[in-house]
Amino acid sequence: MTDERPFPEHLPQMRVLMLNPPFLPRFSRAQRSPAVTKSGTLYYPIWLAYATGVLEDAGLQVRLIDAPADGTTLDQLRALVAEWRPHLLVTDTSTPSFDNDMRVVQELKAVQPAMFCVAVGPHVSALPDETLALAPALDAVARHEYEYTLLDLARTLTAGGPLNSVTGLSFRQDGGIIHTPDRPFIEDLDALPFVTRVYKTHLNPLHYFYAITPYPQVAIVTGRGCPHRCVYCVYPQTFQGRRYRYRSPANVVAEFEYIARELPYIKHVFIEDDTLTVNRERCRELAERLRQARTGLTFTANSRADVDFETLKALKAAGCRMLCVGFESGDDEVLHQIRKGITTDRMRRFMRDARRAGILVHGCFMAGCPGETRASLERTLQLAKELNPDTAQFFPLMVYPGTEAYAWAERSGYLRTRDFRHWVTEEGLHNCVVDLPGLRAEELVAWCGEARRQFYLRPRYIFSKLTQITSHPDEFVRVVKAARAFLPFLFRRHMRRDAGG
Repeated sequence: MTDERPFPEHLPQMRVLMLNPPFLPRFSRAQRSPAVTKSGTLYYPIWLAYATGVLEDAGLQVRLIDAPADGTTLDQLRALVAEWRPHLLVTDTSTPSFDNDMRVVQELKAVQPAMFCVAVGPHVSALPDETLALAPALDAVARHEYEYTLLDLARTLTAGGPLNSVTGLSFRQDGGIIHTPDRPFIEDLDALPFVTRVYKTHLNPLHYFYAITPYPQVAIVTGRGCPHRCVYCVYPQTFQGRRYRYRSPANVVAEFEYIARELPYIKHVFIEDDTLTVNRERCRELAERLRQARTGLTFTANSRADVDFETLKALKAAGCRMLCVGFESGDDEVLHQIRKGITTDRMRRFMRDARRAGILVHGCFMAGCPGETRASLERTLQLAKELNPDTAQFFPLMVYPGTEAYAWAERSGYLRTRDFRHWVTEEGLHNCVVDLPGLRAEELVAWCGEARRQFYLRPRYIFSKLTQITSHPDEFVRVVKAARAFLPFLFRRHMRRDAGG
């Protein structure tokens, strides 16, 4: 193939199929650790949806298919490709589903050989050479943020132009692989369409469930990137960078108003920024504008455990119900080694302030970080019980290509396998592939299961949940839906593959 790929015709309107491909039922690719979750959570295909909106606004014909959410099968996709004959196929992929996803591309390419096939997502952004070497049916990888890369690619294919003019693209040429320069990250995020408009047009929001939020809900972002240096976090390192870029508060409020007007059955918004609270001044301004807008929508956001009380109070007044917080470890030396930048004492102060402000907290804890020992694991479990967040999850460290954690595990000889299929179990649950000195993967998995049981089966916790659902009836649906999925896993014991959740 040359860099001037012939196309069957110059198209007045290109047809583009945006695909979250079939894999395991309710497999959640867009979450930071792609898997089937014990709680039943299923993320929106948020990045595919943003790109769909950009392509539609440019006048292209676009279909967005989320197979894990709507149950679309490979046979149905073959029929769609045969009938609609898309010119461009954009396939989201992830580390554990990569082999499956590339087989789907191959099957669809066989139906429509002229279709140009592109893969997107953190995994292929980190490993574009390996991706193209392992996936002969794939024509290119669109690296990192890909909305405008795909738009430039579509225009280039339509005009029969050279692929090397498209920044952010990796593709084959003359037996080798060409990487064009990285595309600069998007600075004007206000120029992007509302992702909720795409959900309304292409998806069924009732298919999506977040165990920690009221149902039904939508997910949006008000900013991209994160300036913090945590070694494990995949999106800042492979996809959107370590600088926080954000939408204007007015633009975010306009989307809240759009949701309230156009999706009136939606109760809640999940703000999926890596860390909404990075810029305190901007965060408080956004909160004040949301408070004044009075849309009636509540929201959950990702945060660090370092937010001051005044900001927490402002967020609560704006409708913030919960913050999702990565505490990770109860050991200060482990926190130092993963470059978390927060101490356990600061975490305790944050939890006191969150309670004073009336904001619930979902706590995330990890096992198997650099410096981990049996003693540090015990300190993590004790801290989780002491902090007593509204909900908690316990994961083994998930190392993904392109992250410093992956490089550390590989360099140290701790990485059990490079067969990415083993990043999840046969059921699709999170798995562990890191063996530490004195702590093998099986033990880290077992610790997560035991920590989960000890946290959730405390009489104090059970009583608080019963009080919550009787005092706040709107919590009932969320708790019941999550419990139905979660309880069977809670009582599993000593299972090799019963990892985090």
